[in-house]
Amino acid sequence: MHKGSCLCRAITFELDADLPGAEACHCTRCRKWSGHIGVSVDVPRSALTLEGEEHLKWFHSSDKARRGFCDICGTSLFFDPLDKQKHDWIGILMGAFDGLTNTQLAFHIFVAEKGDYYEITDGLPQNEY
Repeated sequence: MHKGSCLCRAITFELDADLPGAEACHCTRCRKWSGHIGVSVDVPRSALTLEGEEHLKWFHSSDKARRGFCDICGTSLFFDPLDKQKHDWIGILMGAFDGLTNTQLAFHIFVAEKGDYYEITDGLPQNEY
């Protein structure tokens, strides 16, 4: 069981699943949304339990996905694909978890859009898109 929350704890969650390897997304949208890069894990939607859902707001960042955040403190929490028939998962930003996660970064995506102020030097797989 993993637990997490937004900064002000108005939204808390529990996840009844092991965490897969995390992905680091360097796309322009994730960088603007998170302030640097978006690091998240994709987990089964059915394994997630939320409290304080009335404070969860959604921003439709494209025609394929929406991003969930706290309407009080602004914490970025979730990446949610809109096509639920194709995608039975939700992405949870790693910074929202409380305590140890027992996972590691597995790969990078959208490195073609990464910021010019840093290099990726960890040796993990890098996908251009």
